[in-house]
Amino acid sequence: MNNLNILYEDNHIIVIIKEPNVLVQSDDTKDIDLITIIKSYLKDKYNKPGNVYLGLVHRLDRPVGGVMIFAKTSKAASRLSEDFRSNKVKKTYVALVHGNTKDTDTLINYLVKDEDTNTSSNTTKELGKEAILEYKKLNYKNNMSLLEINLKTGRHHQIRVQLSNINHPIYGDQRYGIDKIGIQIHLHASSIEFIHPVKKELMKFYNYPSWYNEYIK
Repeated sequence: MNNLNILYEDNHIIVIIKEPNVLVQSDDTKDIDLITIIKSYLKDKYNKPGNVYLGLVHRLDRPVGGVMIFAKTSKAASRLSEDFRSNKVKKTYVALVHGNTKDTDTLINYLVKDEDTNTSSNTTKELGKEAILEYKKLNYKNNMSLLEINLKTGRHHQIRVQLSNINHPIYGDQRYGIDKIGIQIHLHASSIEFIHPVKKELMKFYNYPSWYNEYIK
């Protein structure tokens, strides 16, 4: 990922399309990460000396692509982070899952993260964090359901775990699914709606993967 796919940029925020299998922030693998890529872009574009500020206000799993917002100032980062915490940001995903799901459903689970394995699993209300999502089936063919998912909470691996829990794992999910290695996970952050942290205007951005078009018809 050498070239950024930028949907929007102003003095306060930058909205990009994250490519699948790109890290959002650096980890032990030392692979190139999105924050480093964006900082390098901002440094070059604006000829900035020294370190460039970039606020991370939400995350996507490494294998998942889609729309992401980053803050270019600490004020924007603080306001956006608070909006994410208070569920004022609407995040929508599309996913292709095994089997024929219900037309619509609301999934409520309590998830706990295992730091050693970097996985999450279902547990009791007393031990876990509440995870809520709503989905709508857009189409069904080839024993696959195309879902539009409205994420109500932002738990670790939430969508992947909750869909696996109802026996409709995401196609290509190597961690919670049933597919062989080599298939790209079919989960994508397709849209995001939020209030601009400074201009106070409603912002909406959309992006759909190629496999979405194949299954929506």
